[in-house]
Amino acid sequence: MIGISKLYCGTVEASDPLRYGRHSGKLPSHLLQFSKDKKPVVVWNVGRRCNLRCVHCYSHSRDIEYSGELSTAEAERMIDDLGAFGVPVLLFSGGEPLMRPDILTLVARARRQGLRAVVSTNGTLIDEAMAAQLKAADLSYVGVSLDGLRETNDRFRGIPGAFDQALSGIRTCQLAGIKVGLRFTMNRRNAQDIGGIFDLLAAEGIPRVCFYHLVYAGRGSKLVTEDLTHAETRAAVDLIMDRTKALHAQGQPVECLTVDNHCDGPYVYLRLLREDPARAANALELLKMNGGNSSGSGIGCISWDGAVHFDQFWRHYSPGNIRERPFSEIWGNPTDELLNQLRQRKQYLKGRCAACKWLDVCNGNFRVRAEAVTGDVWACDPACYLTAEEIGV
Repeated sequence: MIGISKLYCGTVEASDPLRYGRHSGKLPSHLLQFSKDKKPVVVWNVGRRCNLRCVHCYSHSRDIEYSGELSTAEAERMIDDLGAFGVPVLLFSGGEPLMRPDILTLVARARRQGLRAVVSTNGTLIDEAMAAQLKAADLSYVGVSLDGLRETNDRFRGIPGAFDQALSGIRTCQLAGIKVGLRFTMNRRNAQDIGGIFDLLAAEGIPRVCFYHLVYAGRGSKLVTEDLTHAETRAAVDLIMDRTKALHAQGQPVECLTVDNHCDGPYVYLRLLREDPARAANALELLKMNGGNSSGSGIGCISWDGAVHFDQFWRHYSPGNIRERPFSEIWGNPTDELLNQLRQRKQYLKGRCAACKWLDVCNGNFRVRAEAVTGDVWACDPACYLTAEEIGV
């Protein structure tokens, strides 16, 4: 994650995470990305079923019953292990996580184990009763996926009325006192709506937004040709910076992040270097603390069947299954060759990535995207839009 508001608008100083020793167990949630111990944030796909049919879904979800998913007892043992291991955040994802019958019980258990509990949802199932129950379970945050304004989102989600239902869910969470934010996956089908998303943030008083770069996994693997070009990506990131800064200037300090393309960090820094060198120096220190992509170290995923993955998009490979070994053992004492290589990836990277002067703040970007396009996990990430001059090659 690249914190646009933190870096470009200066809402975080390099001294802030240092006050907590950069320890993930002590840092507030908005500073977790700057921890030095990199205890993993874990995404758990609680189930595969979903009531929508999103064109970029990495899990190929449909509205049908699936077999082989973790039972309540298995999920409880997993959560207890994650808590003991020191995982700072458990993100309940899917499919659509609110379709799992025991989701509230499991959210409450995660909170009792000291985990920050976050739900990633399409928002369409959040009525007053559900919001009240999520609040009672002490949920930390709800991230609602909106991939455009009304017409764009409904076409992207495959169900008419999905936008209005999601917006209703957002408003209901706000009324219940639950922190809620938006998730938006950028591509050529919806990039024209980025400005409108900022208008929506302002109108609805939504405090947080994450703009995701497209990752070629699941149904999203068919959208490679619909990903933004490098020029379009640069324009989108510039617009995100401009609109975030404008909201802050208007007294609406929205937290804005971009996700899944770590060359955004150097790009923000280079723009700051032209506009505000003092702030640029602070941003560079924060980027060094962030450390770039952390698939296989600072983020992990557990699938609905217990398979462990390096992140939620790397679904074609698993170093182990929690039904056979606990996550803490798979992650904490890895015997998997690829997992160990990911944690020492700088010696394996090729081409531009290996020679890039920003390697310490990008860490080779998204390996699964490089593999999807080239077949080589150590090849350059095709979504890197920095020029040869900008990376010092």
